[in-house]
Amino acid sequence: MNLWKLRVSMLGTLSFIIAISTIFFAVIFSLAAPASLNIFSLVTIVALFNIIQWLLAPHLINTLYKIKEVKVEDSPKLYRMVERLSARSGVKQPKIGIANISIPNAFAYGSPITGNYLAVTLGLLNTLEEEEVEAVLGHEFGHIKHRDVQIMMLVSFLPSLFYIVGRSIMFSSYYGRYYREDRRGGGTYIIGAVSMLVYFVLMLFTFSLSRLREYYADSYSTSIVDDGPRKLSEGLAKITSKTRGMRMRKDQEAFMFNGFKSLFISDPDRAEVDSAQIEQYVSKLPDQAIVERIVRRRITTVDAILELFSTHPNITKRLKNLQALVT
Repeated sequence: MNLWKLRVSMLGTLSFIIAISTIFFAVIFSLAAPASLNIFSLVTIVALFNIIQWLLAPHLINTLYKIKEVKVEDSPKLYRMVERLSARSGVKQPKIGIANISIPNAFAYGSPITGNYLAVTLGLLNTLEEEEVEAVLGHEFGHIKHRDVQIMMLVSFLPSLFYIVGRSIMFSSYYGRYYREDRRGGGTYIIGAVSMLVYFVLMLFTFSLSRLREYYADSYSTSIVDDGPRKLSEGLAKITSKTRGMRMRKDQEAFMFNGFKSLFISDPDRAEVDSAQIEQYVSKLPDQAIVERIVRRRITTVDAILELFSTHPNITKRLKNLQALVT
């Protein structure tokens, strides 16, 4: 998938989500006129809550994942690596952090209050080679460069509004509050049910946009990291395999990631499925040979269905896309 197609796909998906949200909110407000003030109040409260959560989220993430900010004297190689990639990408150098977590992963986050952060886990530093860490950091710089945190925050907020509004209408209609207000209890219940359906559809498109932005960040990494496709492919294969092994042991840290998994370079929830195709190769073949085996794997119908509900692409499709970027 080339960059032009990715940009068009992302713009189209984002436009669809915003358009559908706008249309259906207008319909809900017009059909539920007697209760529209209550709905508007609910939407306002939820919007304010999400904005506050976004502004303060970096502090929560730092606490939850035990992130320690890194200075140049703490980890000279990592600091210089981030410094170099920052210069190449034309992005103000983010604050660097190391999370005291054994699962290999990396993530970018931030807010207008705290500025941008780029964090890696101890597991990532212990699992990957230095060149692979550089490619993973390049991916995270792609997220920072294209403001993915802000965009996905907005996009995720829209379907959540339909869920909250729909649930509120259905619950209130069932207990008669809307019926007493407009004598159309059954009608408002239908509005609530439609809102829940719109929520489900928008979530699918939100997942799709998230996957497209992962492809885009992968592509960006290859533009600022020398030999990026190879380095990132090998790093992703190792991350997926290592994460799956930890989930198999029911490592508690694996489940800590679920709340913010859209931030990460690899989705922990996909690890068990994705790594089933690579575990037999990991200890027997060189890194690039492992990647080539994964790329040759056929995508099944089950793989395609599971991917619909994931924030990250299927590992085989992702590595194929990286190979296609090799010039």
